[in-house]
Amino acid sequence: MKRKFWNWVRDADSGERTLVLNGEISDETWYGDEVTPGLFREELSACEGDITVWINSPGGDVFAAAQIYNMLMDYKGNVRVRIDGLAASAASVIAMAGSTVEMSPVAMMMIHNPATISIGDEREMQKAIEMLSEVKESIINAYEIKTGLGRGKIANLMDAESWMNAKKAVELGFADSILFDGNTADGQADEIEAMMFSRAAVTNSLLDKFKKPELDNRVDAKALKQRLDLLPH
Repeated sequence: MKRKFWNWVRDADSGERTLVLNGEISDETWYGDEVTPGLFREELSACEGDITVWINSPGGDVFAAAQIYNMLMDYKGNVRVRIDGLAASAASVIAMAGSTVEMSPVAMMMIHNPATISIGDEREMQKAIEMLSEVKESIINAYEIKTGLGRGKIANLMDAESWMNAKKAVELGFADSILFDGNTADGQADEIEAMMFSRAAVTNSLLDKFKKPELDNRVDAKALKQRLDLLPH
């Protein structure tokens, strides 16, 4: 039995459902096991009213993320996204589906270009380049809808592999507010900001050491041709 990268929790008092996305957004979604998008859609359809989505993920399969994004965007109730640790790569795309997006003062968001592995001659390499370009444009669609930023600005941020602490994400429109901000005294602002930059340094160090390059906005080149129509346009 493979581990799901998501889990539903129901509040016994309010009945409100909470979706917890924790860990890699797995490409196993496509192989008919217990984490298929169909099952996810079935569980989401069983929900009523508002839901909260907690995200702590380094990203993963861009198409699994695209389907989760679409399901949450199409959900009839309010979708509140809360980022408590990391929303990187494909996970940041899912975050854009939130009616409101809130980040912990020590959380991070990262956006970058999609990547894939391709084998073949010059023509195959060119096809891979063209497909990645289209995938990037589809990802920009989600960021543009949420932030209102120009496509050129977003593309430049992705090219630079941009890391954003909570303040920066709010400034750029990727998030709406900072969790616990209303309970933070003015005198603690410098300490909170120092925590943000410290978290950024630690996160960068850990991911450089442990991450697998293919996990971030990973694109299955063979499946790409069949699934481009699943992405938002």
